[in-house]
Amino acid sequence: MPAAPVRVLPVLVLAQLAGVSPWFAVNAVMPALQRDYGWNAADVGTLTSAVQLGFIAGTLLFALLAVADRFSPRRVFLLCSLAGAACTLAGVWSAGSFQQLLLWRTATGFFLAGIYPVGMKIASQWFPQGLGGALGWLIGALVLGSASAHAVRAVGAALPWAMVFHTVAAAAALGGVLLFAALPERPRPVGQGAGLRWRALGSIWTDRKVRASVFGYFGHMWELYTMWVLVPAILATRLAGAALSWAAFAVLGVGAFGCIAGGWWARRIGSARVAAWQLGASGLCCVLAPWLLQAGDALFALWLLLWGITVAGDSPQFSALTAQNAPPLAVGSVLTLVNSIGFGISVLSIQLFVALAERHELATLLPWLGLGPLLGVWALRPLWRPR
Repeated sequence: MPAAPVRVLPVLVLAQLAGVSPWFAVNAVMPALQRDYGWNAADVGTLTSAVQLGFIAGTLLFALLAVADRFSPRRVFLLCSLAGAACTLAGVWSAGSFQQLLLWRTATGFFLAGIYPVGMKIASQWFPQGLGGALGWLIGALVLGSASAHAVRAVGAALPWAMVFHTVAAAAALGGVLLFAALPERPRPVGQGAGLRWRALGSIWTDRKVRASVFGYFGHMWELYTMWVLVPAILATRLAGAALSWAAFAVLGVGAFGCIAGGWWARRIGSARVAAWQLGASGLCCVLAPWLLQAGDALFALWLLLWGITVAGDSPQFSALTAQNAPPLAVGSVLTLVNSIGFGISVLSIQLFVALAERHELATLLPWLGLGPLLGVWALRPLWRPR
């Protein structure tokens, strides 16, 4: 198979970064929404979970219809980017009604299912060798794109909150157009696109290697998005206003460094060991939270940056392990279904921790996020333990 043109990875990275930028738009402007409409603090969890639930619905439908395997991934990415941008704009127009905004955020999540997993599908087509490194850049773009709404809010702190939605909607649309216009179509393997292969999806449970990476990923998802949702609350113990937005962008966005460095590291010691080390480190950050929440500013900042790096840095390696071990003709469907289940776990975790945060201190709650990484490292044992 001929090597990928030099432009492929940069285009994929930029398109992914822009395409997922609407993900945390509500989180970036929640204080303004609470002030303008009198919403409760717990509503941020509900609105975030709406995006996750929409994503789950989208990934399930895409998996059942084998969309990523049967149709041009470039076209799917383009259409979903444009639709996600439109839903983001509709959220601005209907923000006065919590129920309507909830609906549009759910729809936004649905179309994100045609961006994040489909971007990984395109990467797996162009980079069948060294996929961990390519996905390090790609999911690094996902992390930075997800954090970008906080940066937009920090830059425009004096402007109306709707500016954040308008900016990320425009970015998402441009990302889809960029990918479609700049990347050629990659020939699909013979036999791909014949429809959903139920036996192939069953490899999530029946194949020992696939099962190990998948259940490690599930432990990772228990922690990841809940940590991201709680970061503004953690920072609010010391910061406010634009400083808080910049700090939130830094803590979330630094995960891109973890993804890229993890991809480089994986080429030397393997994806499974990189995933295990980063998962273990982020779990340790959870466990140490009661002490570090009370630490001096320098140690507090170092803790959050290390947590931001490691909580996201293992994501590409889980995707690479699953893509490499899944049946070749059903990689897109397997990745999509696994993402769907993982995001279901994230919804449970977000709702649980946001609800508990109204009645309990963060120092009491955060160590329980470490339960996911602990179980994830244990599940990964067949892949990283020396034989």
